[in-house]
Amino acid sequence: MKAEELNRVADGGDYLKIFACTAVMLQSVLGLAWNLPKVAPLQQGLAWVYLSVKFTAPAFICGILLTTMRTTADHQPDYGHYLKRQWSALFCPTVCWTLAYLIIFPGLQQHQRYHDWLSFSWQFVNGNAAPHLWYNTMMLQMILVMPLFWGIRRWLCLRHAAWWLLGIAVLGYLIWLGWYDLAVYPTAHFNRWYLWDRVFLGFFLYAILGILAWSGWSGVQRQLRRWWPLVLILGGLALVGQNRALLAWPWPISLAHTSYYLPATVLYVLAVIGLILALAGRQQTRSSRWLPVIHRLAGYAYPSYLANVFWLQVIWRLGGAALTRGHPVIGIMSCYLLTWGWSFGFTAVITGILNWRKRV
Repeated sequence: MKAEELNRVADGGDYLKIFACTAVMLQSVLGLAWNLPKVAPLQQGLAWVYLSVKFTAPAFICGILLTTMRTTADHQPDYGHYLKRQWSALFCPTVCWTLAYLIIFPGLQQHQRYHDWLSFSWQFVNGNAAPHLWYNTMMLQMILVMPLFWGIRRWLCLRHAAWWLLGIAVLGYLIWLGWYDLAVYPTAHFNRWYLWDRVFLGFFLYAILGILAWSGWSGVQRQLRRWWPLVLILGGLALVGQNRALLAWPWPISLAHTSYYLPATVLYVLAVIGLILALAGRQQTRSSRWLPVIHRLAGYAYPSYLANVFWLQVIWRLGGAALTRGHPVIGIMSCYLLTWGWSFGFTAVITGILNWRKRV
């Protein structure tokens, strides 16, 4: 199969989205079970597991930009038409699931509870309706500023300035990290300034990496095939650094003390993104049978991510909590697998129904 045909089946962005969505569901389960009596003695070991899957938001952003750059390279849509398409694909599911969390599971709200229509609206738009919805607030900003990324792509293609673009992005991100790690993370501002997680600029570097991965896919693959063992080692060392930073906080371990803006976390995220893209390129060159599967699942990834905490709450109430209290490891794994299956299964069913209605 030719490379062009493979890219129509699955690209690196599809792999990033699937790995990110699959990993983030384990984060949700661990966060829910973290403070149970029999889980508390296992926290030091489970912290490694939690940190190992803390690459999801940057990987998803990188994947979205990579796929968007590929699919709009030949025929860039009008911005209004693009937003209309994204309304049905991204914004409408976000609205529906956010309402579901606020109305059906209001206890999942973060930082505060709504008490009137004004506070309800605030919780709705800022990602506080459920623990994982902060990401939607940030990610949807990337969609709204897509003309900026299209402009960067045009500049990149006209000037062939990939290294300049990467250098500027890295320098800007280092300034951001330096300010955050000095002025926010080690102080009381860390918990109060949580809205910085909702600002798309904090994840801008990963959007640029998605654009660069699209524009230089063959060169990126050559380097990843050559250096992936080193990338794997660097990722392992960064994971150790993350764990040390988390354990440096007073006991008991709090997952709220993790952050995507710590240097070790950034290095780990970059390593994981590189390894996932290496896998994607390898399977493309081998015409793997997984390519159409990954492509299909990637279309379900975002709605399944939105739904995962909802279905986890249902599973938790139907016996997941009792199983985890008695057998923590078995309970966590069972809840995780069921959450993944129910989330993707529900999305597949809804997608099938909507497609059937369109045909009718």
